[in-house]
This record gives sequence, structure tokens and C-alpha cells, in this order.
Amino acid sequence: MIDFTTLYNEHIDNLFAFGSRFSTNRELLKDCIQDVFVKLYSKREALDAVDNVESYLYVSLRNRINDEYRRHSKMSDDEIDDVKMRGIAETEAFNREQMEQRMAMAATVERYFEKLSPRQQQIINLYYREQMKYDDICRVMGINYQSVRNLMHRSITRLREYAARTEGAF
Repeated sequence: MIDFTTLYNEHIDNLFAFGSRFSTNRELLKDCIQDVFVKLYSKREALDAVDNVESYLYVSLRNRINDEYRRHSKMSDDEIDDVKMRGIAETEAFNREQMEQRMAMAATVERYFEKLSPRQQQIINLYYREQMKYDDICRVMGINYQSVRNLMHRSITRLREYAARTEGAF
């Protein structure tokens, strides 16, 4: 037996994001998602035959949105596909823009990082990139716990100073 509250809570955000690819109408999306869960609940006896509930939810939502488009605007299948493709293209453009911004930020952080002393670079690498705990860093660097904390604090402070100076230059 499926706990519908858990199922709903686990999938609602992803379903809304997925539905946003097909429609920008938030109220329509909410209604369609609600309809999918009502249908799922009313047909819960047949769920034993469903292998992948998540996939079932996504397909059901897409079909429900398409039904609403057909019902409200009398769109043809080709027009619905055009709307879908436009939404997907917009999402891809947004994702590409976000990726470019992240890459630019990473390059900026890397420039700041290169200005740190070798020990500061080492501690940042160990903590953030290697995801080591302070106790492990103590052993690797051969310094005591408080020295690790102090060095980490100075390193982060220095990075912030570089960032503040750069932002002030623009």
C-alpha cells in the first residue's frame, strides 16, 4: 500500500518543475498535478501493476496538461508540440545561461584562489575539494587542530577580501 502523503511530498516539486516545461500557467499546473494524484488515488488498486510510479506520474502529468490545452484552446497536436518545444528551448537557454554564469564565477574564484599562499591553497583544497574533516587535515598538514581552524579562517577571509576589492573595481 502506498502512503499518498509521502508520495505527494516526494514528487510535487519535481512534477511542478517538469510541468513548467509545458506550461507557464502556474494554476493550470497545480490543477493538473492535483488531478493526477486524485486519479492515482482512485485507481490505487491497479497500482500493483505499475513498475515505476515516478515515471507513471510524469507521463500522467504530461498527458493531463495536453488534455487541458486541447480542451481550453482547441489546439492541434502540432500546436501543442510547438508549445512544448518552445518551453524546452527556453529551459535549455536558461540552463545554458546559468552554466555560463557558474563557469565565469568559477574562473573568478580560481583567480582569487591562486593569490593565496601555498598553505592556504592546500587547506582550501583539503577541506572543500577533498571534503576532509579538520581532524584529517591536522594529520595531513602536520599541525594542530586550532592551527587548522586559524589557517582556514585566514584563508576564507583573504578570499573575501579579494572578492570585495574586485567588486569595488567595477
